[in-house]
Amino acid sequence: MAIAHTLLLLIVLFLSAILAASQTNCPIKPNSAAISAGSDDSPWLSPSEEFAFGFRLLPHSAPNDEDRFLLSIWFNKIPEQTIVWSKNDHPVPRRSKIQLTNEGQLILYNNQDVELWKANIGSQTASCAAMLDSGNFVLMNATSPAPVWETFNVPTDTILPSQRLSTGGNLTSRLSDTDYSNGRFQLRMQNDGNLVLYTIFLPTQDVNGDYWASGTNKIHSQLVFDEAGYIYIQSARNEKTYNLTTNNMGSRQDFWFLARLDADGVFRHYHRQRGNSAAVGSCPSSWSVVQTTPEDICSAVLGNIGSGACGYNSYCVNSNGKPSCLCPQGYSLLDPLNSFGGCKPDFPSPSCYLNGWETDSESVEFKELNNTDWPFTDYELQEGPDVNKEACKQLCLRDCFCAAAIYNKNRCWKKRFPLSNGRQSKDVNRIALIKVPRNNVTAASSCPARNDRSAAVILLSAFLGSSIFLNCLLLGAIGVVSFLVYHNKLLNLKSSNSTVYGMRVYSYKELEEASGGFKANLGRGSFGAVYKGYESKRYIAIKRLDKVEKQGEKEFATEVKAIGQTHHKNLVTLLGYCNEGDHRLLVYEYMSNGSLGDRLFGLTKPHWNQRMQIALGVARGLAYLHEECSSQIIHCDVKPQNILLDEYLAPKISDFGMAKLLLAEQSRAARTHIRGTVGYFAPEWFRKASVSTKVDVYSFGVMLLEIICCTSSVGFAMGDEDEALIDWVYECYSKKRVDALVENDEEARNEMRSVERVVMVGIWCIQEEASLRPSMRRVAQMLEGVAPVSVPPPPSIFISSCST
Repeated sequence: MAIAHTLLLLIVLFLSAILAASQTNCPIKPNSAAISAGSDDSPWLSPSEEFAFGFRLLPHSAPNDEDRFLLSIWFNKIPEQTIVWSKNDHPVPRRSKIQLTNEGQLILYNNQDVELWKANIGSQTASCAAMLDSGNFVLMNATSPAPVWETFNVPTDTILPSQRLSTGGNLTSRLSDTDYSNGRFQLRMQNDGNLVLYTIFLPTQDVNGDYWASGTNKIHSQLVFDEAGYIYIQSARNEKTYNLTTNNMGSRQDFWFLARLDADGVFRHYHRQRGNSAAVGSCPSSWSVVQTTPEDICSAVLGNIGSGACGYNSYCVNSNGKPSCLCPQGYSLLDPLNSFGGCKPDFPSPSCYLNGWETDSESVEFKELNNTDWPFTDYELQEGPDVNKEACKQLCLRDCFCAAAIYNKNRCWKKRFPLSNGRQSKDVNRIALIKVPRNNVTAASSCPARNDRSAAVILLSAFLGSSIFLNCLLLGAIGVVSFLVYHNKLLNLKSSNSTVYGMRVYSYKELEEASGGFKANLGRGSFGAVYKGYESKRYIAIKRLDKVEKQGEKEFATEVKAIGQTHHKNLVTLLGYCNEGDHRLLVYEYMSNGSLGDRLFGLTKPHWNQRMQIALGVARGLAYLHEECSSQIIHCDVKPQNILLDEYLAPKISDFGMAKLLLAEQSRAARTHIRGTVGYFAPEWFRKASVSTKVDVYSFGVMLLEIICCTSSVGFAMGDEDEALIDWVYECYSKKRVDALVENDEEARNEMRSVERVVMVGIWCIQEEASLRPSMRRVAQMLEGVAPVSVPPPPSIFISSCST
């Protein structure tokens, strides 16, 4: 017994010695001097002074912006002072401070002494804090040798030697080299042991698609960055299952190391020679890339359309491991300051059903790009021994919806607009043929209508008055024969698409049998009832259009043609149609989760992140209809009942094909009659004003506020409040009571910064003056977090006077 007591005493003394030693190396005590942003306060340094913890001044986004600071950890002994950790979601104004309080809490305050952030240590308290030579900032407790909180467990975009990424851990890229807020890429150590690089939706952080994976599957694995500078995946049995670092990192005595998921989606391993031998300003950065994962992100982008390093209509070129995004000839950057934001055409979009530049072969030319491809936007393949490069051009020339064609060894892939995920191809025989108008063709130089009979009479009179009429007639006959021979040659080419407009043509009997006699009614819309059917081992939705006058026939033809050539992941796909006698039916993909209205106003509401992902998806779909499809489409009836949800609750816009198609050159259409649903009408419907895409922006804004509050604007107006939903939302916003909008939504209340931002976007959309509303593309960028949201004005004069 005495031996046991002695042994226990020795253990206690040993642990006390360890704790005492740890406390002596833990210099920051509770209520010690705080660090103030923008002051002369010294940062908290590691013992070797290699790392510092404190505030760093952020670059200004605009000349008149106030100073903003970021709570950060950085390399302190190099000119660049490279940041390796930050509270990137909390940039703060000058005179904000960080302090270890008397209560043992690490708290970030703004310049009004309001708490902005607190290190999550649960019910424990910190007896001291320390900046370690490893680059890890830790909070210690007197009763435990292990930290109660450490920055190594909550990384941003960077990991350092001796740091581990455990199961469920992740790195998130910054938005740009100078913007430290969360970007579009994430590295995750999954529960199944697979290390995966994802593209993500902003601002919800939901996964969009993966573009690289380690392929490992040992559960409880970790990503290890050892002190020698090597990164690998280690199993629970301490076995190395995958090496990310295969190149020599150099000696730790000679180099500093770090690994970072950069803003372009590449996970890079860096080293930098120790010491200050490099002159300040000698080069932008003295960190050298040792290895990249993936080696070529341009080839690795295999996720959803629109994901990847580059945006729409651009193509990715790998330059020493770094992606460069370039525009093809005839296109220019959407945002000159952001090469990753995509490109826009410098010419009017094809009108397709009208006579634009694309209908005259003399007005069209092809720009060639060698070794280039847009692999995700093809919709038709033509192949055969007669398909040479010139035949490929002709196939694209005669198809209005063909924006580009890819030719490779007797194969021709037609590509739709917008072009997505372009990249340089390793296949030297692959040629991209970009269809653009010739330099002398402008938006106003469309060809005269082919059915202009007076022009034909004048032309015929000129021929009859000519002495060489017979020769011309002979030449014309030869031309017709040549055209028919060549056209027949094209028709004989092997084609992978034999359906009309890429859709199946159904008989009425087929759809009657598929729907069981039209018994399973899914609902009723503005144009007719919708029934559930089953065909070709899948469920389908059949819209049976009511018998209407000529205007209805015109809208039916428009929808069939427009939707058949319109594809986006946030639009409901039209699979086929029936136009037999008096029967006009449309066949759509079946959406298993019904409408957004059913979910939003029902018993089981989508959680906050799901709602934000739905809102972003709808915004992207509307932006596509307004700006990216070949003929501009205004929906005119945006509401939750017209947003359908698939099995993963991904949103898809329905009924858009019924909207009026506009000439690509027109920005507005004359108002003919009010369309839409009460509660979502834009004010211009009730005035003698022209209708533009901004009517959809207004309706979307109303719907966005409904998505935030999970409340129907129509139902709200019929309640006891005798107040419109949009008025109530602005009143709450102006009185800084945004929390009242999500009073019973605990998840949303934990994301109040996000809620306030989205409310501001919604208020911009419902501005009474149409010119003040942003475009849907801008709305999508604001929801995604890549565009700033300024303070919105009151939506109307009425609200302004009430607030005053």
